[in-house]
Amino acid sequence: MEIAVTNGIKVSVETFYQEDDSRPSEHKYVFAYRITIENVSDYTVQLMRRHWIIKDSSGTTREVEGEGVIGEQPVLTPQQAYQYVSWCHLSTEVGNMRGHYVFTRQMDGASFKAAIPEFHLMTPFKMN
Repeated sequence: MEIAVTNGIKVSVETFYQEDDSRPSEHKYVFAYRITIENVSDYTVQLMRRHWIIKDSSGTTREVEGEGVIGEQPVLTPQQAYQYVSWCHLSTEVGNMRGHYVFTRQMDGASFKAAIPEFHLMTPFKMN
């Protein structure tokens, strides 16, 4: 599990290879990831946007930006956590992801970024 704490937001990531959805013979490798976001600050915040950088081992990089996560813009009170699962596909057996979330602090409307730690995506058979 990878963890980062930035501006009072703790982001933890777990990854899972999705064997049933992958097609190695077609160079399609699917990975799921579970994100846990914990508000360890003293302020209520709302997750507004996400920004991902996704790289595979062939050197291909793509960026994904958008509002919220999985169609939601959760509000987190102090000490509250929010968890979601999403996925990505790669054309290689190995890659990584990193990025950040943009939050708004409700008391004053200030925006800030919280880092999503870099995490690796690797098929189980590549680990041997």
